[in-house]
Amino acid sequence: MSGFASLRLALSATIVGALLCAPQAFAQSAAAPAQTITLGPSGLPLPRFVSLKPARVNSRVGPGANYSVNWMYMKAGLPMEIIQEFDTWRRVRDADGSEGWINQSLLSGRRTAIVAPWQRGKGGQVNLLNEPDKDAGVVAIIEPGVIGSIKKCDGQWCEMTFDGHTGWMAQSQVWGAYPGEKFKN
Repeated sequence: MSGFASLRLALSATIVGALLCAPQAFAQSAAAPAQTITLGPSGLPLPRFVSLKPARVNSRVGPGANYSVNWMYMKAGLPMEIIQEFDTWRRVRDADGSEGWINQSLLSGRRTAIVAPWQRGKGGQVNLLNEPDKDAGVVAIIEPGVIGSIKKCDGQWCEMTFDGHTGWMAQSQVWGAYPGEKFKN
């Protein structure tokens, strides 16, 4: 038997043995769609959400201090989505879709979110609930465009704090957490 054939036989036996030992684990992983996570040069996933540290942050047209400023953000805690990395610079996108480069020292891993920014100026409000259930009691009524801190998200609901009021909001109503994303801040 050639070396290649014996290696193939050994691998086949290992796979069959693994299937016999844990068939339910294989069935679960085979049934679940493969999720591809892209890691940036920092080793962190791309894209990902972060927030601004200071109240004044310049967004630049390129990854460096020599590039011109295309936007100035004036709100600490504003959520940003990192979509690209280069050295110590992060290409970010805001809730309105504007993009630019910000130095990583001006970004925080603290998760925040904007309530339904797509509804700004159109009226309507979003309820902050006392538990993750659409029929739960209302803790506060939040206007679209308001920024809150995310404590955790379970894939459908996010526990958030707005000006001292903590409660739950449907994850689909915030910009700052991906659909189905689960995390604890």
